[in-house]
Amino acid sequence: MSVEIKISLNEGLYLKDPQDSELGRNIIKNSIILIEELGIESFTFKKLSIRINSTEASIYRYFGNKHILLLYLVNWYWEWVKYFININTMNITDSKTKLQIIIHSLVFASRENPMVEYVNESKLQKIVISDGMKVYHTKEVDNDNSKGFFRSYSSLAFTVSKVISEVNPSFKYPYALATNLFEMSNNYIFFAQHLPKLTDITAKENENEAVENMLNYFAEKLLA
Repeated sequence: MSVEIKISLNEGLYLKDPQDSELGRNIIKNSIILIEELGIESFTFKKLSIRINSTEASIYRYFGNKHILLLYLVNWYWEWVKYFININTMNITDSKTKLQIIIHSLVFASRENPMVEYVNESKLQKIVISDGMKVYHTKEVDNDNSKGFFRSYSSLAFTVSKVISEVNPSFKYPYALATNLFEMSNNYIFFAQHLPKLTDITAKENENEAVENMLNYFAEKLLA
């Protein structure tokens, strides 16, 4: 029997909280599977409705369009990573140890876990890698930001940057390093698997551990 957790998200990201109903959770579960399989461009509510044996109208009761749905899913992952970090660093007082644990958490947050049965974290991370930037590389980014749609990412960056500043109070770019650690933790595993000439990590080794070692190396050198 699994222990369920509920991720709290900006209420503007949904019309009806999908985490509160069986249909809503089914929408989340299968939208992750379909978007990871098809990409956001080819994904439609019609295809999702067929997969869950429901109607498009039922999906629109939860999300106004697929861009908002993608925003919801990416925000869910940002909040999940922050939750994972907070759990793993609980009661840790040494800042350097805490940063090492944070880097480990960034890399391994995508591993599937039984705490949320309707979210496949591994597939969701692949969506964050392939389509995540599309939620803010839009003409509506300022409007979406004014609604707080990127607050989860800002909160995650603040959590990590705060520890970076504890390690080295004179370091000038804690937020930049925080966001780069997160982006690199996602992208370099993808590079190793698909674009090997963009990284020193190879798909033949344990990519997760190799990326973790690389990020620790960068952090140690920059914060020395």
